[in-house]
Amino acid sequence: MADWINWLNEKIGRAVSWLTLLLVILVFGNVCLRYVFNNPQAWSKELEWHLFALIFLIGAAYTLRHDRHVRVDLFYDRQAQKEKNQVNFWGTLIFLLPWCLVMMYTGWNSAIDAYTMGERSPEAGGLSNLWLIQFAIPFGMLLLFLQGLSLIISSRPGQQLEEDQS
Repeated sequence: MADWINWLNEKIGRAVSWLTLLLVILVFGNVCLRYVFNNPQAWSKELEWHLFALIFLIGAAYTLRHDRHVRVDLFYDRQAQKEKNQVNFWGTLIFLLPWCLVMMYTGWNSAIDAYTMGERSPEAGGLSNLWLIQFAIPFGMLLLFLQGLSLIISSRPGQQLEEDQS
């Protein structure tokens, strides 16, 4: 199961990484529209935020898969792999998975409410169907939850000892 989750988040993460290039091009275009042609467009500025949200939300699981999340720690890097596995296991079980469940639940409810209301941009010329981006929250949290399960599977207590004996 962990292999399948890793494969899924690898594929999705690599696909989402291309949104970064699209975002850079869009920002460059917005700067040109605003400062060169004095013609800012509300829809393109909103699209920047949507692309950033997709990169952040959908890319979070990929980032966890590659252990690239920011850590604020004093001891983790100096610990043996066995202790790191315990920190990863318990931290994921106690903090990450419950937080993902809360965010999936509240994110889904918020997205459904936005859809029901037909949420759209308050800006003239802004994006219609603004509610679409809200569904990225529960989807991103689902991917992060799955990657957390994969981390638990690979960090379970005693696993390092089993590997050392073989």
